[in-house]
Amino acid sequence: MGLVPAPALVAAGLLWALLSLALGMEGSRPESLLLKSLGLSTKPNPKAPAPVPSVLWRIFRKREQLSGKQGPERACRVEELNVPGNILRVFADQGHFIHSGEPRPSLCLEKRLYFNFSALEEGEQLTMAQLEIQFSHNSYHVPSGGQAFELQLSQALGPSLRGTASRLHTRKLLVAQSFAPLHKSLFFNLTEVARGWRAPSKNLGLILELAVGSSVSPPRRPQGLCDSFLRTSLLVVSLSQKQCNASRQRRSAYDAPVTPSNLCKPRRLYISFSDVGWENWIIAPQGYMANYCLGECPFPLTEELNSTNHAILQTMVHSLDPEGTPQPCCVPVRLSPISILYYDNNDNVVLRHYEDMVVDECGCR
Repeated sequence: MGLVPAPALVAAGLLWALLSLALGMEGSRPESLLLKSLGLSTKPNPKAPAPVPSVLWRIFRKREQLSGKQGPERACRVEELNVPGNILRVFADQGHFIHSGEPRPSLCLEKRLYFNFSALEEGEQLTMAQLEIQFSHNSYHVPSGGQAFELQLSQALGPSLRGTASRLHTRKLLVAQSFAPLHKSLFFNLTEVARGWRAPSKNLGLILELAVGSSVSPPRRPQGLCDSFLRTSLLVVSLSQKQCNASRQRRSAYDAPVTPSNLCKPRRLYISFSDVGWENWIIAPQGYMANYCLGECPFPLTEELNSTNHAILQTMVHSLDPEGTPQPCCVPVRLSPISILYYDNNDNVVLRHYEDMVVDECGCR
């Protein structure tokens, strides 16, 4: 048997794992290997899945439309956000509200924000982190002639304990801004801050403070603003170089021939995630055309069989000594990526670009 190229081994491993699951081998070693290749420790089981952010839906659908047409330089860049990356995660806030012992009449809300970065793998390059603060639409009306609210966002530099006076915590002010109209969402670039959170001991979160502006009449303080606050989340884009092979050429994944033949060529294979029991954590797609390679590599090898010089010589030797020398193998020689939208082990929504998932061409090796 001929040597199988590394990309072919990767694709074959993923395909075998999915086929094993389809055959009822859930929890098997192939499933564990596949989950590991997807950046997951165990199979996710979302308890209270968050809604998928609209930005991830837009990027996913655009990538679906461009499937097989993206150049290698685009596979590792998020054009919509103008940053390098092939993994997008939306981290839910896991912090808590702070009840300060200091009387501050204008203070509406004080909250510690915390985003668990344990899902980021070693070697991932964080290229963007954007904080979104969401408010309910039209739930708070701005008084005429006065500021609506003031926002302060600080980086926590010391531990924040429940029930303690918040002003005793060391912090570094990042944003201090006044807003007249209340937006549905406010966005802040926290890329440099988030890069320092890769070490767990350095990730102490943020402190968010909302206060009613000084010119707002006392009867309007502070309930309207408090009621309008919904949630915070952090969009993080990272680049995984090991899944980003810029040198590989791509071609449409849906050109696999279906004509019967015993020669080496791609065969159609559609993998449904519901058939392998993954439909509860994979959001989209519902499945994809994976394809596989099957067929003989007979003597003499033709140009259509995408043969290497080594395979041609091996076939010649096999024709002279069929017992002592095997025929070359029919393996993938060109593969293309897909994007998967799913919930991870912490119920965060992730959009990830995976290389070498679809067999486009086969050859004798």
